[in-house]
Amino acid sequence: MRTTIQLDDLLHEKARKYALSKGTTFAALMEEALREKLLPHPKHTSSPPVKLTTVSGHGIQAGVDLDDNAALLDIMGGS
Repeated sequence: MRTTIQLDDLLHEKARKYALSKGTTFAALMEEALREKLLPHPKHTSSPPVKLTTVSGHGIQAGVDLDDNAALLDIMGGS
């Protein structure tokens, strides 16, 4: 549906430049903004906090390659 809106000149220019930088059209940006503002959003369910156990130390063990899963398993005593 076509419609006409009046926008502050500075707001229009910022929106036009933003749309251009994102590779979209001004109309698509306006539609996305209205959807974001007006349509209901799913409620986020709150998960219980996760307790992370930390240990003191001096970083990783020398010679450990964190990108090598097999070596990590071997060092940790896995198979």
